[in-house]
Amino acid sequence: MTDLRQTADPTLSPALRVEALESLLLERGLVDSATVETFIRTYETAVGPMNGAKVVAKAWSDPEYRQWLLEDGTAAIASLGFKGPQGEHMVVLENSPTVHNVVVCTLCSCYPWPVLGLPPSWYKDPAYRSRVVKEPRAVLAEWGTELGPDVELRVYDSSSEVRYLVLPERPPGTESMSEEELAALVTRDAMVGVRKVAAP
Repeated sequence: MTDLRQTADPTLSPALRVEALESLLLERGLVDSATVETFIRTYETAVGPMNGAKVVAKAWSDPEYRQWLLEDGTAAIASLGFKGPQGEHMVVLENSPTVHNVVVCTLCSCYPWPVLGLPPSWYKDPAYRSRVVKEPRAVLAEWGTELGPDVELRVYDSSSEVRYLVLPERPPGTESMSEEELAALVTRDAMVGVRKVAAP
Protein backbone atom coordinates (compact mmCIF):
# COMPACT_ATOMS: atom_id res chain seq x y z
CA MET A 1 0.00 0.00 0.00
CA THR A 2 1.20 3.53 -0.79
CA ASP A 3 2.48 5.45 2.22
CA LEU A 4 0.76 8.83 2.53
CA ARG A 5 4.01 10.30 3.85
CA GLN A 6 5.52 9.79 0.37
CA THR A 7 3.24 12.44 -1.11
CA ALA A 8 4.51 15.07 1.33
CA ASP A 9 8.22 14.24 1.10
CA PRO A 10 9.88 17.47 -0.14
CA THR A 11 12.93 15.55 -1.39
CA LEU A 12 10.87 13.73 -4.02
CA SER A 13 10.37 15.29 -7.43
CA PRO A 14 6.87 16.65 -8.15
CA ALA A 15 6.34 13.87 -10.72
CA LEU A 16 7.04 11.15 -8.16
CA ARG A 17 4.83 12.84 -5.57
CA VAL A 18 1.97 13.04 -8.08
CA GLU A 19 2.46 9.36 -8.97
CA ALA A 20 2.38 8.41 -5.27
CA LEU A 21 -0.77 10.46 -4.68
CA GLU A 22 -2.45 8.95 -7.74
CA SER A 23 -1.61 5.44 -6.52
CA LEU A 24 -3.04 6.22 -3.10
CA LEU A 25 -6.29 7.61 -4.54
CA LEU A 26 -6.67 4.59 -6.83
CA GLU A 27 -5.97 2.10 -4.01
CA ARG A 28 -8.58 3.70 -1.79
CA GLY A 29 -11.17 3.75 -4.58
CA LEU A 30 -11.51 7.53 -4.50
CA VAL A 31 -10.89 7.83 -8.26
CA ASP A 32 -10.68 5.35 -11.08
CA SER A 33 -7.88 5.12 -13.62
CA ALA A 34 -10.17 6.01 -16.57
CA THR A 35 -11.09 9.30 -14.91
CA VAL A 36 -7.43 10.11 -14.23
CA GLU A 37 -6.50 9.32 -17.85
CA THR A 38 -9.35 11.49 -19.14
CA PHE A 39 -8.14 14.46 -17.10
CA ILE A 40 -4.55 13.92 -18.25
CA ARG A 41 -5.58 13.72 -21.93
CA THR A 42 -7.76 16.82 -21.56
CA TYR A 43 -4.94 18.93 -20.15
CA GLU A 44 -2.40 17.53 -22.62
CA THR A 45 -4.48 17.99 -25.77
CA ALA A 46 -7.56 20.16 -25.20
CA VAL A 47 -6.71 22.67 -22.47
CA GLY A 48 -3.45 24.52 -22.24
CA PRO A 49 -1.13 27.13 -23.69
CA MET A 50 -1.56 25.73 -27.21
CA ASN A 51 -5.09 27.12 -27.15
CA GLY A 52 -3.93 30.59 -26.19
CA ALA A 53 -1.22 30.40 -28.85
CA LYS A 54 -3.91 29.75 -31.49
CA VAL A 55 -5.84 32.80 -30.27
CA VAL A 56 -2.71 34.97 -30.50
CA ALA A 57 -1.76 33.66 -33.95
CA LYS A 58 -5.26 34.35 -35.29
CA ALA A 59 -5.17 37.89 -33.86
CA TRP A 60 -1.79 38.50 -35.50
CA SER A 61 -3.11 37.22 -38.84
CA ASP A 62 -6.65 38.62 -38.90
CA PRO A 63 -7.15 42.33 -38.06
CA GLU A 64 -10.92 41.95 -37.68
CA TYR A 65 -10.51 39.08 -35.21
CA ARG A 66 -7.84 41.09 -33.33
CA GLN A 67 -10.25 44.00 -32.92
CA TRP A 68 -13.03 41.69 -31.71
CA LEU A 69 -10.61 40.00 -29.31
CA LEU A 70 -9.65 43.33 -27.75
CA GLU A 71 -13.28 44.47 -27.51
CA ASP A 72 -14.84 41.21 -26.25
CA GLY A 73 -12.18 38.69 -25.31
CA THR A 74 -14.66 36.17 -23.91
CA ALA A 75 -16.73 35.93 -27.11
CA ALA A 76 -13.78 36.03 -29.50
CA ILE A 77 -11.94 33.28 -27.60
CA ALA A 78 -15.13 31.19 -27.30
CA SER A 79 -15.61 31.44 -31.09
CA LEU A 80 -12.49 29.26 -31.42
CA GLY A 81 -13.98 26.69 -29.03
CA PHE A 82 -12.01 27.73 -25.94
CA LYS A 83 -14.40 28.33 -23.06
CA GLY A 84 -15.38 26.88 -19.74
CA PRO A 85 -14.51 27.18 -16.06
CA GLN A 86 -11.98 29.92 -15.28
CA GLY A 87 -12.65 31.51 -18.67
CA GLU A 88 -16.12 32.96 -18.20
CA HIS A 89 -14.93 36.58 -18.37
CA MET A 90 -11.76 37.13 -20.39
CA VAL A 91 -10.05 40.47 -21.05
CA VAL A 92 -7.23 40.63 -23.58
CA LEU A 93 -4.40 43.13 -23.08
CA GLU A 94 -2.36 44.12 -26.12
CA ASN A 95 1.39 44.69 -25.82
CA SER A 96 2.98 47.24 -28.13
CA PRO A 97 6.33 49.00 -28.55
CA THR A 98 5.18 51.59 -25.97
CA VAL A 99 3.06 49.50 -23.55
CA HIS A 100 3.86 46.17 -21.90
CA ASN A 101 1.27 44.30 -19.83
CA VAL A 102 1.93 41.60 -17.24
CA VAL A 103 -0.60 39.56 -15.26
CA VAL A 104 -0.62 38.38 -11.65
CA CYS A 105 -3.15 37.16 -9.12
CA THR A 106 -2.16 38.75 -5.83
CA LEU A 107 -4.71 36.84 -3.72
CA CYS A 108 -4.34 33.28 -4.98
CA SER A 109 -3.81 31.93 -8.49
CA CYS A 110 -6.75 33.02 -10.69
CA TYR A 111 -5.73 32.01 -14.19
CA PRO A 112 -7.44 31.54 -17.61
CA TRP A 113 -7.52 27.73 -17.78
CA PRO A 114 -9.22 27.38 -21.21
CA VAL A 115 -6.39 29.24 -22.96
CA LEU A 116 -3.38 28.64 -20.69
CA GLY A 117 -4.14 25.40 -18.84
CA LEU A 118 -3.27 25.07 -15.18
CA PRO A 119 -1.17 27.84 -13.61
CA PRO A 120 2.55 27.13 -13.29
CA SER A 121 4.09 26.95 -9.82
CA TRP A 122 5.93 30.27 -10.22
CA TYR A 123 2.62 32.07 -10.90
CA LYS A 124 1.28 30.85 -7.54
CA ASP A 125 4.49 31.63 -5.66
CA PRO A 126 4.04 34.40 -3.04
CA ALA A 127 7.32 36.00 -4.16
CA TYR A 128 6.07 36.49 -7.73
CA ARG A 129 2.65 37.63 -6.55
CA SER A 130 4.05 40.40 -4.37
CA ARG A 131 7.20 41.41 -6.24
CA VAL A 132 5.64 41.82 -9.68
CA VAL A 133 3.36 44.48 -8.18
CA LYS A 134 6.08 46.28 -6.20
CA GLU A 135 8.99 46.00 -8.64
CA PRO A 136 7.67 44.73 -11.99
CA ARG A 137 10.65 45.87 -14.07
CA ALA A 138 13.07 44.01 -11.81
CA VAL A 139 10.95 40.83 -11.98
CA LEU A 140 10.70 40.99 -15.78
CA ALA A 141 14.44 41.59 -16.03
CA GLU A 142 14.98 38.34 -14.12
CA TRP A 143 12.95 36.64 -16.87
CA GLY A 144 15.21 38.25 -19.47
CA THR A 145 12.61 40.84 -20.45
CA GLU A 146 14.32 44.22 -20.47
CA LEU A 147 12.03 47.18 -21.15
CA GLY A 148 13.23 50.63 -22.11
CA PRO A 149 12.42 53.59 -19.85
CA ASP A 150 9.96 54.87 -22.48
CA VAL A 151 7.84 51.68 -22.27
CA GLU A 152 4.85 51.95 -19.93
CA LEU A 153 4.56 48.83 -17.78
CA ARG A 154 1.05 47.90 -16.62
CA VAL A 155 0.35 45.18 -14.03
CA TYR A 156 -3.12 43.57 -14.06
CA ASP A 157 -4.48 41.62 -11.11
CA SER A 158 -6.64 38.62 -12.07
CA SER A 159 -9.60 37.75 -9.88
CA SER A 160 -12.52 35.35 -9.70
CA GLU A 161 -14.48 37.90 -11.78
CA VAL A 162 -12.00 38.48 -14.61
CA ARG A 163 -9.07 36.62 -16.15
CA TYR A 164 -6.51 38.27 -18.41
CA LEU A 165 -4.64 37.10 -21.50
CA VAL A 166 -1.75 39.14 -22.90
CA LEU A 167 -1.63 39.55 -26.67
CA PRO A 168 2.14 39.77 -27.17
CA GLU A 169 3.83 41.85 -29.84
CA ARG A 170 4.28 39.97 -33.10
CA PRO A 171 8.01 39.48 -33.62
CA PRO A 172 9.70 40.79 -36.78
CA GLY A 173 10.43 38.37 -39.60
CA THR A 174 7.11 36.52 -39.28
CA GLU A 175 5.16 38.30 -42.04
CA SER A 176 4.98 35.24 -44.32
CA MET A 177 4.27 32.67 -41.61
CA SER A 178 0.99 30.75 -41.39
CA GLU A 179 -1.21 30.81 -38.30
CA GLU A 180 0.05 27.35 -37.37
CA GLU A 181 3.66 28.48 -37.67
CA LEU A 182 2.95 31.62 -35.66
CA ALA A 183 1.21 29.65 -32.91
CA ALA A 184 4.33 27.50 -32.51
CA LEU A 185 6.28 30.65 -31.52
CA VAL A 186 3.89 31.75 -28.77
CA THR A 187 4.66 30.68 -25.21
CA ARG A 188 2.59 30.62 -22.06
CA ASP A 189 5.03 33.07 -20.45
CA ALA A 190 4.48 35.58 -23.27
CA MET A 191 0.70 35.34 -22.74
CA VAL A 192 1.19 36.14 -19.04
CA GLY A 193 3.54 38.96 -20.00
CA VAL A 194 6.76 37.92 -18.27
CA ARG A 195 8.48 37.31 -21.62
CA LYS A 196 8.25 38.52 -25.18
CA VAL A 197 7.81 36.22 -28.18
CA ALA A 198 11.21 35.55 -29.72
CA ALA A 199 11.74 36.07 -33.43
CA PRO A 200 12.16 32.83 -35.42
